[in-house]
Amino acid sequence: MLHTTLIQTALHWEDKKANLEQLGKKLAGLSTPTNLIVLPEMFTTGFTMNARPLAEPTEAATYEWMAGHASRLGAVVTGSFIVEEGGQYFNRLLWVRPDGSYEKYDKRHLFTLAGEHEHYTPGHQPLIAELDGWKVMPLICYDLRFPVWSRNTCDYDMLIYVANWPEMRRQAWRTLLAARAIENQAYTLGVNCVGKDGNGFPYTGDSSAFDFAGEELLHTTHTEGLFTVQLSYEKQQEFRNKLQFLADRDRFVIE
Repeated sequence: MLHTTLIQTALHWEDKKANLEQLGKKLAGLSTPTNLIVLPEMFTTGFTMNARPLAEPTEAATYEWMAGHASRLGAVVTGSFIVEEGGQYFNRLLWVRPDGSYEKYDKRHLFTLAGEHEHYTPGHQPLIAELDGWKVMPLICYDLRFPVWSRNTCDYDMLIYVANWPEMRRQAWRTLLAARAIENQAYTLGVNCVGKDGNGFPYTGDSSAFDFAGEELLHTTHTEGLFTVQLSYEKQQEFRNKLQFLADRDRFVIE
């Protein structure tokens, strides 16, 4: 069994210190053993286009914070924040292990409606991370709308989306999470924030977990909290062996 903890929280707009402090307090109250802790998109700032003054190198304060909690809890910690590298800015997700080692994924699909493509550089390489024998593909928010990028062509076991997904499009969020789970025959988790951002947009959370058949395991709205779900590798494999839909998937190359 794999235990995964989703953190649904309000975010202090463009205030790294306040966000890390409140998230640290939430994690201090985590009493359930877990293997993986998932934070929202841009969990230190909210979904801001004010990249230059808020960016930091990959291995700076936010990474140190993630590594510290990963070590203390004996769990992987993942989520995205604003990174500066080579004069460019990235909406970068880190996958930080208890020993401090990490992998990264830069958001590929930048949200043009908010002008994200004008401030950040897109990534081009997906990440498949290993966790206790599981293969996990973490993605970021707008990536959810692009099933080709999310497609299970490498036999991953879990798909994760970290997000700042506003209330006005919550039906799309819920529907697409279930669709990604069904078409990829994989556990699919979405972690979102609550409250209002600095632009006045409300967020209802709707953090969710779906199993390999699209059945809902977790759904929580509005409430801040830490929500842990238990996932069974054996049940997923049994389902895939019985209904071998992935064997008929299309073969393609993304350019």
